[in-house]
Formats: sequence, structure tokens, C-alpha cells
Amino acid sequence: MSVKIRLTRIGRHKESIYRIVVADSRFARDARYIEQIGYFDPAKGEESADINEEAALKWLSKGATPSDSIRALFNRKGIMEKYAKSKKGAK
Repeated sequence: MSVKIRLTRIGRHKESIYRIVVADSRFARDARYIEQIGYFDPAKGEESADINEEAALKWLSKGATPSDSIRALFNRKGIMEKYAKSKKGAK
């Protein structure tokens, strides 16, 4: 089972809001997911993204691969840096 951290779209037409979810990569974008770890409203900007860092770090350490957009969002929020430090400290 390949687990990914990705965005699922919610919201009305031309007023998109995204959930940040952990999901099996075999399922459709808006299909079932394992856990919701945050949300992102592109109209308000990346600063307003609400992410549960503990859950994100937990899933990254378990081997979940972030999508390109999530990786960029995590980089801006500093989550990927924290993950790299924790990974380096474990060795």
C-alpha cells in the first residue's frame, strides 16, 4: 500500500478549499482517506494553511510520500526541515 499526503478539493465552484489528507494512492482524489491533517484555502494564501505538524511528521516518518504541492507547502511551513532533522537525529 502506497500512502500519500495530498490535497482533496472541497468548496463551491470557483471557491476551492482543500483538505490536506493522508490517503492510499490507489483511490481517487476525493475518495476515502485515512486521516485529515489540515486544510488550505488558496484565496487566503499559504500563510493561512492550518496543518497538524505532529500528524504530518508522524506520517512522514512512517513513509508517506507528499505530493509536489504538499511538499512545497511543507517546505514553506518548515515541516520538511523538522522531518529532516528528526531523521538525521535518529541515525
